[in-house]
Amino acid sequence: MQKRPYKRKILNLGVKREFQLWLLVRILGVVVLSSLVAVAILYLYSRQEIAANFYTAHIKIRRISDLLFPVMAAGAAISVLSGIALALFLPQKVAGPVYRVQKGLDQLATGDLTDHIALRKGDAFRDLADSTNRATSNLKVRINEIKELQQELDTLLNTLEHREAAALTQRQGELLAHLRTRLNLTDV
Repeated sequence: MQKRPYKRKILNLGVKREFQLWLLVRILGVVVLSSLVAVAILYLYSRQEIAANFYTAHIKIRRISDLLFPVMAAGAAISVLSGIALALFLPQKVAGPVYRVQKGLDQLATGDLTDHIALRKGDAFRDLADSTNRATSNLKVRINEIKELQQELDTLLNTLEHREAAALTQRQGELLAHLRTRLNLTDV
């Protein structure tokens, strides 16, 4: 059976749904909040400015944009400030867990199978850390099985029981082949 090439979807909310919703709610919340504040400022300023201009006869209104420019500038400033706040604080919620997972994977790459990636309860990417920890534990179990077989093989070779040694050698080869295919390695 031929493998179909991967086609990327433009919008896929099914993958990591909880994380996508978490991020989407925060971004939309900031956008809606800044829009509401900008509308409130526009409403309050336009109400005050128009009333003041109608009651003072010596002020002439040339263009409505002259009146609304300060309000639009204030709304834009609030939107920019809320965007900056979002850009500063939201990545921190994601960057910390990504950093810890990366450090754990770096330890794993050095061959240290004792490291455990620990994330806090509400952190993003907790399932990635859990999957990595399970994979590390499974790899540790397989390596321990191979070590135990190697010790038994060494013991049998020392006592010259060649038949049992051949069976253990075959079993060790099977475990190595299984590990090799799982890790896609050719030189184990």
